[in-house]
Amino acid sequence: MLVVEDARSLADVLVEGLRDQGMAVDAAHDGLEAAAKLDLNAYDVVVLDRDLPGIHGDTLCKMIAERHDRVMVLMLTAAGSPGDRVSGLSLGADDYLAKPFHFPELVLRIRSLARRQPAARARVLRAAGIELDPLRRTVARDGRPLDLSVKEFGVLEALLRAGPAFLSAEDLLEQVWDEHADPFTNTVAVTIGRLRRKLGDPPVIVTKPGVGYRVIDEPSPGD
Repeated sequence: MLVVEDARSLADVLVEGLRDQGMAVDAAHDGLEAAAKLDLNAYDVVVLDRDLPGIHGDTLCKMIAERHDRVMVLMLTAAGSPGDRVSGLSLGADDYLAKPFHFPELVLRIRSLARRQPAARARVLRAAGIELDPLRRTVARDGRPLDLSVKEFGVLEALLRAGPAFLSAEDLLEQVWDEHADPFTNTVAVTIGRLRRKLGDPPVIVTKPGVGYRVIDEPSPGD
């Protein structure tokens, strides 16, 4: 997701808090920077401050609404009257939250928007005896609850959503970490290793050299 907020102290707090919730978050501090990042990266949700320098939040919201790859927009503003909410939604925003707000409410609204995103799948993800609930942040295999770290949970969620397709290490860095992740790091391989151990036998995450990782229901000769 992308947080667009010109108040850097607030942006830093939001980014850190959302990453602690297991979200891959980038930040932009003006409308021009946000527009550039939207052209470079595929986001599910944009948290958009309305009063932005460079390109005003209203203009940026309309630009996002006109894109073919529909991104969900949660608009933030210091103006919280019903008229402001109506005008914000009329620009193409999918939700609207007035400042000041409670952080847990922001998290719930973001997750709700992610589920409404056109490419989103069923809320509970299932494969190979695994059941993962992104909203409740729970995961179990064959009924056995698993205690996963934030990044392990994010990697497993990404793999389940992508299945049966492969995801490369670069794909996982983009989806689970953020734009500042070192593309040459082995952190994905290390996280996959820990995740495999916690998932137990039989192994369900396969690796194809030069291609990436995927979750399989049943092993095949080519896996």
